Amino acid sequence: MKKIKCYAPATVANVVCGYDVLGFAIDNPGDEVVVSFNNNNKTVITKIEGDQGKLPLDAEKNVVGHVVNLFLEKINSNQGIDIELYKKMPLNSGLGSSAASSVGALVAVNELFDNPLSRHELLPLAMEGERLASGNAHADNVAPSLLGGLVLIRSYDPLDVVKLPVEMDLHVVSVHPHVDVPTGEARKIIRQQVPLKKAVEQWGNVAGLVAGFCTNDTDLIGRSMKDVIIEPIRSMLIPYFAEMKQTALNHKAIGFGISGSGPSVFALCKNKDEAEKIAIELHKLLSAQNISCESLVTKINNEGAVIL
Repeated sequence: MKKIKCYAPATVANVVCGYDVLGFAIDNPGDEVVVSFNNNNKTVITKIEGDQGKLPLDAEKNVVGHVVNLFLEKINSNQGIDIELYKKMPLNSGLGSSAASSVGALVAVNELFDNPLSRHELLPLAMEGERLASGNAHADNVAPSLLGGLVLIRSYDPLDVVKLPVEMDLHVVSVHPHVDVPTGEARKIIRQQVPLKKAVEQWGNVAGLVAGFCTNDTDLIGRSMKDVIIEPIRSMLIPYFAEMKQTALNHKAIGFGISGSGPSVFALCKNKDEAEKIAIELHKLLSAQNISCESLVTKINNEGAVIL
């Protein structure tokens, strides 16, 4: 029986100042999804590993089944599909866990059918997985996981996504404190209106961040990785966020912020040695406060989801 396995990488959404419009993929962690044909004329999740039993096996209630059904509807097929999901990353971590699952399922099933849809055509389907997971069809996780690299969502209506050049050999420190910050709750606390002065400051930072990546200017990237709208509110949900941020910046991080909705945080670094030092220091800081965490040093992933 023909089986297709796909690896879809984790992501850092927002990149501090680009709420819902910027995100980049990282080399690891990520999810693996295996798909194959069945004779049942329906989508069946046959196995989930790595979720500690928290995710539903019901295909319509799990993002992998949901997006596969949307794909089949899109190509006008009633073919039955079996899905195996191997979670290689923590749930509700701020690393795009649901996005990686959705993207992995879509790229795998698209390959199974000999790729009738382009990656950009798969993107709206992956966004519907995000709607199921968090109530909002945002693209700042699914787009980089699908396309790789740093992605700008210029517009949601109509959808207009741009993959930006990342030519610098940057390293990323990702730290996942073991505290609970559900994505849906983290979105609810955000103010719906902001003062014009703060909005202008944020626009400048987003433009500066994009310009910094396009011109390989790490100093400009660092000056632009400032969020005056979302981070001041969301950071209150993450214990010792201010202390972690100052520690990272003291040890030469280009910038530091919340990964997606948290609780994971990330630091962008010029080289591996600085990144590893920051990872150690952040781990020590949290351990001193009796907060367990997982930390890793990785790189920006320019490929996105891949068939294994």
